[in-house]
Amino acid sequence: MTRDELDIVLSDEVQQQVARNIDRDALQVALDKSIPYAREVATQVKYLQRAKTKLPSMYEARCIIPPRAFEQSSSEQSAMAKSLAGDTLLDLTCGLGIDAAALSRHFRRVVALERDAVLADVVRENLRRQGITNVEVVTSSAEEYVARCEEHFDWIYADPDRRTTDGRRVFRVEDCSPDMVALWPSLQRLTQRIAIKLSPLFDVEEAFRLFGRCGVEVVSVGGECKEVMVYADGREPQLVATAVGVGSFSLPKAEAETEPPLPEAFSTDYKYLIIPDVALQKARLVRHALRGVADVWSNLSFGFAHTRPEGVLGRVESITAIEPFDAKALKREFKGRGVDILLRDFPLGVDELRRKCGMHSGNTARLAFTRLGNKCYTIRLESGI
Repeated sequence: MTRDELDIVLSDEVQQQVARNIDRDALQVALDKSIPYAREVATQVKYLQRAKTKLPSMYEARCIIPPRAFEQSSSEQSAMAKSLAGDTLLDLTCGLGIDAAALSRHFRRVVALERDAVLADVVRENLRRQGITNVEVVTSSAEEYVARCEEHFDWIYADPDRRTTDGRRVFRVEDCSPDMVALWPSLQRLTQRIAIKLSPLFDVEEAFRLFGRCGVEVVSVGGECKEVMVYADGREPQLVATAVGVGSFSLPKAEAETEPPLPEAFSTDYKYLIIPDVALQKARLVRHALRGVADVWSNLSFGFAHTRPEGVLGRVESITAIEPFDAKALKREFKGRGVDILLRDFPLGVDELRRKCGMHSGNTARLAFTRLGNKCYTIRLESGI
């Protein structure tokens, strides 16, 4: 968003039109010649409608939402899940301000850095609309601010930009902006507690290598891995899997490095299938989390149980039958039918499996597929219809 575009969006005329058209289809708004600045109004309508789920507080306050900043922002649900609290917080990477706004509830004062002057003004306006008064937005890069700062903070938080100036995605910490590895010694002057949000693709083991004594938390929302959080505050190294709104499982890293013994044998008499939450998979904690609850052969596979488990971090499905995988037999039975498919640690992807067995997407039947050792299995599940 440019300065001129922001000025247009902030005008009373455009704000009134956004309010009047908030429930209309954005494309219809853009084509409506009776609306002044229809393009700008349509853009705000479109992204406010999308914010209704991802950023409900911003939707309710009718905040200003630049498209690119919206796409790169945390969800409000993920932001609220961060376990930080204290007196003062320095946010090195403000962006749209979602994390700063959420964390302001747990700190007396938050200083949020945003190097883009226009986006910084957007955040200031949005904070005003939400009634948040304890966040100071400073127009500065992290490197410049840290170099001149003499203040001590309880925590420093960063969500490094994982896109280069030409739009390429990067995942190594050293390739992101700011480079937290290069900035680390300077940050140590300002605090002994640093939290970093990393890509959901980031390897948890790499976090321990880079940042030493820290907690690493994999966070999922609605079964989708959203972020890997590093809490570098001198704590005993720990792995945590958190499914927001569901629960968490944690283990000291030393214990996580010792895998539980494998089950003795696979049985086709299992009655329940456990689909571990993706956070457990990413943190490589599936076998530990389900130990004593279900039989699990790898951190990428399903869990199996004879009695229905309670309180697991994941879904539990009832099994009607388990049989060796036979593509030809499945094709004879399901060709042309809609089948809901679940896969874990299986040599075929969903699309390839559907083609091979002649299935379509649907819910006339529910099947799970997995591989244990050299054998592949089909698991028939209760349809729930």
